[in-house]
Amino acid sequence: SLHRQLKSIYAGAGARTEERLDGFRIDAIRGKQLIEIQHGSLAAIRDKISRLLEKHRVLVVKPLVMKKTLVRQDAKGGSVLTRRRSPKVETVLSLFDELIYFTRVFPHRNLILETPLVEVEELRYPGHGRRRRWRENDFLVEDQKLVAIHDTHRFKTNQDLLALLPPALPQPFHTGHIAQGLQIQRWIAQRMTYVLRKCGAVLECGKQGNARLYEIAQPPAKKKRA
Repeated sequence: SLHRQLKSIYAGAGARTEERLDGFRIDAIRGKQLIEIQHGSLAAIRDKISRLLEKHRVLVVKPLVMKKTLVRQDAKGGSVLTRRRSPKVETVLSLFDELIYFTRVFPHRNLILETPLVEVEELRYPGHGRRRRWRENDFLVEDQKLVAIHDTHRFKTNQDLLALLPPALPQPFHTGHIAQGLQIQRWIAQRMTYVLRKCGAVLECGKQGNARLYEIAQPPAKKKRA
């Protein structure tokens, strides 16, 4: 349901849905823009989006689940037994987990990447061990339903990604500065820096001890009109 609900929201009235174009099935076509809703990994649609961008403007919607309620049922479509909040939380920084596999596509002049931070309900029922006592990891997911969209971030250029870095970074900086500025673990900052470097947003410029140093890449100068 989550995919269908987001498609309805982003496509709006009058859009064509589930059409084939250039050998691909497109979630929605709104005017001259193609819309792809991708709840799974961006890696799964990397080649498809790369091909479509050659001739079309594409909006990729990658929802991040910031709040999830787990609804346990006694059977598929059955009665609700319990409801509890999932401890797993995604933030906008979780996008970098996906961009690791998408740096050959983003950024692109024809691409917009949008990340709604969503709240969902996940309906579960006993899995293969239904005849035994239901263990925590012994379940099947029946559906995920959208409850609310709490915030939305839009990315089109490297500058949009750089806006997620903490303010007043020293120049040059290392991943420890990012981790401290955003109050995150250093491995997350390392993943962010990897993506930014692959996208051309930052450049490696030396070392400080064992830490690699980076600097913000200067955007290309705009050509002056004659």
